[in-house]
Amino acid sequence: MKKEKWLFEITPKTSLLDLNLKEVWQYRDLLILFVKRDIITLYKQTVLGPLWYLIQPLFTSVIFTLIFNNVASISTGSVPPFLFNLAGITIWNYFTACFSGTSNTFSNNAGIFGKVYFPRLIMPLVAIISNLVKFGIQLLIFMVFFIYYYNQGADISINKYLMLFPVMVLIMGALGLGLGMIISAMVTKYRDLNILIGFGMRLLMYISAVMYPVSFFVEKLPKYAWVVKYNPLSFVIESVRYMLLNTGVFDVQMFIYTIITTVVVLFFGIVVFNKAEKSFIDTI
Repeated sequence: MKKEKWLFEITPKTSLLDLNLKEVWQYRDLLILFVKRDIITLYKQTVLGPLWYLIQPLFTSVIFTLIFNNVASISTGSVPPFLFNLAGITIWNYFTACFSGTSNTFSNNAGIFGKVYFPRLIMPLVAIISNLVKFGIQLLIFMVFFIYYYNQGADISINKYLMLFPVMVLIMGALGLGLGMIISAMVTKYRDLNILIGFGMRLLMYISAVMYPVSFFVEKLPKYAWVVKYNPLSFVIESVRYMLLNTGVFDVQMFIYTIITTVVVLFFGIVVFNKAEKSFIDTI
C-alpha cells in the first residue's frame, strides 16, 4: 500500500531543547501578522494613540529627575540628569516590555492554543520583535534630546564602544525572553505569580541602576553593592549610558559575565517553556 504524503506533519518534540526554528520560519507570515497586530492595536481607540510611545519615557524621566536628582540630590556628573535618566529608561523599558509580553504567553493565548496548532514559540518572538519597534521609536526621541543638549554645550559624547550597542539591545531582549518564558511556564500552575510580577519588576528596577549610576550605590551601600554590580541588567544599563553619553565605565570582565548569564537564562527558559508546552492546556 502506497504511503500518503502530507504537506505538514505535527509530531511531539523529542527534546526539551528542540526549538524547531525551521517550523517557525514556515509560520513567518503568522509571526508578521501578530507583530503588526500588536503595534497597531496597542493604542487603538485611545485619544493620544501612538503618542503614548513618547509620553511614557518622557514623563518617567521628568519624575525621576525631580525626585532622584533634585530632591535626593543624586549626581549624574556632567551629564544633564534628564538625559541620563532617559537613556536608562529607554533600554529598561525594552526589557520590561519583552518580559511582560512573554511572561503571559500561555495564560493570554490559551484560547487560541487550544483550537489551532502553530509553533508556540511564535508568541514570545512576537513580543520581542514588536517591542523592538517601540524601542526604536523611543531611541529616536533620546537622539533628539541628545542633539539638543549637545548644541546647548553639555559635556556629552558617544565613544568607540557604541558599536556594541546592538549587542546590549540583544542581551536585554534575550534576558526578557528567557525570564519571561520561565515565568510563563510557572504561571500555568501558580497564578499567584501574576500578582507578584508587577511588584517584582518595580523591585528589580531599583537594583538595576535605572535612576542612578552604579558608583553611587557602591559609595552609599558598599555592603550590598554586589546586588547591583552582579546584576546583568545593571551592567547593560550602565554600559548603554557609557556608549551614548560617555559617563561611567565599561568593564570587559562584566561584559563576558553578562553574556554567559544571558545564555544560561535563555537556555533554562527554552527548557522550561518546552516542558510546559506539552501539558499546559490541561492545567491552565
